[in-house]
Amino acid sequence: MDAATLTYDTLRFGEFEDFPETSEPVWILGKQFSALTEKDDILSDIASRLWFTYRKNFSPIGGTGPTSDTGWGCMLRCGQMILGEALVRRHLGRDWRWLRGQRPREEYRSILNAFIDKKDSYYSIHQIAQMGVGEGKSIGQWYGPNTVAQVLKKLAVFDSWSRLAVHVAMDNTVVIEEIKKLCMPWLDFDGAACSAGAAARELNGCLEGACALAEEESALWRPLVLLIPLRLGLTDINEAYIETLKQCFMLPQSLGVIGGKPNSAHYFIGFVGEELIYLDPHTTQPAVEPSDGIQVPDDSYHCQHPPCRMHICELDPSIAAGFFCRTEDDFDDWSAQIRKLSCCKGGLPMFELVDSQPSHLISADVLNLTPDFSDSDRLERFFDSEDEEFEILSL
Repeated sequence: MDAATLTYDTLRFGEFEDFPETSEPVWILGKQFSALTEKDDILSDIASRLWFTYRKNFSPIGGTGPTSDTGWGCMLRCGQMILGEALVRRHLGRDWRWLRGQRPREEYRSILNAFIDKKDSYYSIHQIAQMGVGEGKSIGQWYGPNTVAQVLKKLAVFDSWSRLAVHVAMDNTVVIEEIKKLCMPWLDFDGAACSAGAAARELNGCLEGACALAEEESALWRPLVLLIPLRLGLTDINEAYIETLKQCFMLPQSLGVIGGKPNSAHYFIGFVGEELIYLDPHTTQPAVEPSDGIQVPDDSYHCQHPPCRMHICELDPSIAAGFFCRTEDDFDDWSAQIRKLSCCKGGLPMFELVDSQPSHLISADVLNLTPDFSDSDRLERFFDSEDEEFEILSL
């Protein structure tokens, strides 16, 4: 496995190309750049995203399980990247930039610690793999976009520092009423911000006063992470969705898209022309061992080479799109932009946005963390139908 990985990685690093010299705009997570005059800004923006890849030699998952996720953890790593972007937006803002060698802010250290490969980090590979067992996925099994979205939703409940409201919109439908009930803290989450503050600091090294900050910012609205599992075709992406997909990367609330190609998941963060821009988790790096009082070495958590690109028609139709709305105004603006996209000619809407739950859909409690297994199984067959094929191909 290691020999194959080294060979693959060596070839892969030789394939990176510089950004194309084109007059077409470059869109990265809601921001527009010029490839002709802002190439350094583009690379700086991409390097500031958290890049999670395969790791090896971490503590065994579950005590006796795998010590590396090479070959099976790519979608889990993509899930970490899209949620990591949400945490950066939540605590640092979209314009924050990572500078190599510069002393990081405490908020950044707390975010990174939440993803370190150890069992007591909120969003570690250990937590995601073990929580996936409840979704019908054994440790070491490939995930689809819907599975990782459901797992992240469950794990976010324990992150009392960030207090994210993670909503997974099913059946290609986003219900505004459900989201507003979820994000209004006086309904079910009043006073929860600081109830586990000590545990949050113990697990992730959160700075003092973080709970007070979270409580102040989310007094009226818990920051929303909206994940929308979608299927944009049968075996290939339907070209009618391409323009709509590109428009999603242009929204300021965009967290990107997790998806990829069979047996190869990627985190898509933007596009230029007809090419998608993505971060690739298929590089095996040694696990980082944090020490008390010592800053976590973070160079390997940022992509410092030109990003990968692929033609949009190569995208597997099974994806999950993500959006972040810090405030209710952000969500209302996102809703208005999505409705505008639905009225535009030249593309099909990828999902439906409705005010309340349509009568033809099965009613589900959005706060229920353990959905009925029969419903979960039905949804897995629809959204993650390639999983068995991926398993066969990976043998």
